[in-house]
Amino acid sequence: MDKDRASARLRVLLRHLGGRSAGAVIAHHTSGTVSPAGFRPQQFQYTRDNNILNLEQRKFYEENGFLVIKNLVSDADIQYFRDEFERICRMEVKPLGLMVMRDVTTAKSEYVPSEKVITKVQDFQEDKELFRYCTLPEILKYVECFTGPNIMAMHTMLINKPPDSGKKTSRHPLHQDLHYFPFRPSNSIVCAWTAMEHIDRDNGCLVVLPGTHRGPLKTHNYPQWEGGVNIMFHGIQDYDKNNDRVHLLMEKGDTVFFHPLLIHGSGRNKSQGFRKAISCHFADANCHYIDVKGTSQENIGEEVLKIASKIHGVKDVSLKDIWKFRARVVKGERINL
Repeated sequence: MDKDRASARLRVLLRHLGGRSAGAVIAHHTSGTVSPAGFRPQQFQYTRDNNILNLEQRKFYEENGFLVIKNLVSDADIQYFRDEFERICRMEVKPLGLMVMRDVTTAKSEYVPSEKVITKVQDFQEDKELFRYCTLPEILKYVECFTGPNIMAMHTMLINKPPDSGKKTSRHPLHQDLHYFPFRPSNSIVCAWTAMEHIDRDNGCLVVLPGTHRGPLKTHNYPQWEGGVNIMFHGIQDYDKNNDRVHLLMEKGDTVFFHPLLIHGSGRNKSQGFRKAISCHFADANCHYIDVKGTSQENIGEEVLKIASKIHGVKDVSLKDIWKFRARVVKGERINL
């Protein structure tokens, strides 16, 4: 990617600031408990009034901070995204602003264009093929339950979790996504995370700590793992190890929606294959940016700026500028973000 073009594109944007039927919620878990029954809200805090979620689903999300919708994205769309990812890996397409990531154990080895060396592509808002995921009506109708009608796509990823090398670097430490986001309020942000194939504990499924979305944003930093840690894989330092854990076993097309304060992570991939998922964080366009200086988020803010300078050649921009470059309106109108 041409760094000058990326830098120019950023500045232009800143000056001019867009099958199978969905089933019921099923939280597949192999450990821990969830709490759909004991919920007694004074009012709903985390979901909006509309006719998409039924009462049971709303209560489940309010209490637990996540919701799995089965069979939401079609096999055809999944294949479409998989094909585009492979084109990116082969360097046949080079979208502006895209961050291509490799596992820490292979990052310094010679690059051979192949999906077997790419573990994640991030910020694919300029790739019209992958970004179509963020505009799927079946995704947005659920997103609106958490954000309201004016929806911004803020952060995009396609994850290609590799078979673990033996150093356990394919793990993702327990974390809260809000740590990475300089915008609020948290209750108007939601992640949609779609399995692109069967996902279970063997190939590194998501693990969530139900109810932790009702707690505060915790301090994050790199875990002290002997085998190394991937770039920007910050983790929580002081979570309650007695908290119940739920492992989300998902089939291709299943989608989990979760709150940005929900503590979650994933285990290592013990299989011989790659585990793929595609995701986007959405926010209400009425959300506002915050200054992270002097907060627990200052460390990740500084790291993002350094990476933007190193990879994309953009300098003299703020963290807010970078997020405005990433953000796209996908429904309604752009307001603050």
